Amino acid sequence: MEIILLKDVENLGFADDIVTVKNGYGRNYLIPKGYAILATPSAKKVLAEKLKQRAFKEKHIVEEAQKLAEKLKALQIKIPAKVGAGDKLFGSVNNQDLAEVLAKEGFDIEKKYIQVIGGNVKRIGKYNAKIRLHRDVIVDLEFEVTPIRDEKAIAEAKAVAAAEAKQAETAKAEGQKEENTTTEAETAE
Repeated sequence: MEIILLKDVENLGFADDIVTVKNGYGRNYLIPKGYAILATPSAKKVLAEKLKQRAFKEKHIVEEAQKLAEKLKALQIKIPAKVGAGDKLFGSVNNQDLAEVLAKEGFDIEKKYIQVIGGNVKRIGKYNAKIRLHRDVIVDLEFEVTPIRDEKAIAEAKAVAAAEAKQAETAKAEGQKEENTTTEAETAE
């Protein structure tokens, strides 16, 4: 079934694309939700006329997106995150965190257009993200996750580790004490 997309659909296409999908997907999901219409000959003619009229505007939009891409490439982005022992983050850094940092820098980009390569970041270091500014303009952005050491959390982790070690020593000492009393009882008999 051929359909014309009215909105961007993840892993399928962009608005005004003509795509082929399975009948059930188109008829039961895309068309009722308002994501697409049937690609009839008349709808294709209307789309062609619409695309002609938009071509000039689109050229200007692409140029603006490319200028924005150049500004983004020049940025040095550092995302501070709380770190525990072993450079592991408390939580993770994802596309929403990157969108917030970009907003502070003056770039208003929705989080759905940001894709962190490799999924959520769980350790400090340098990472990459793809930012889609336009269907024809995708920027590879490098960012760094830097540590904010949470001294209180580190102290708590050390205290827990010390308590566990002390508990293990106590259990070991009690085991030896029981062994000694058992040995003394056996020798007395």
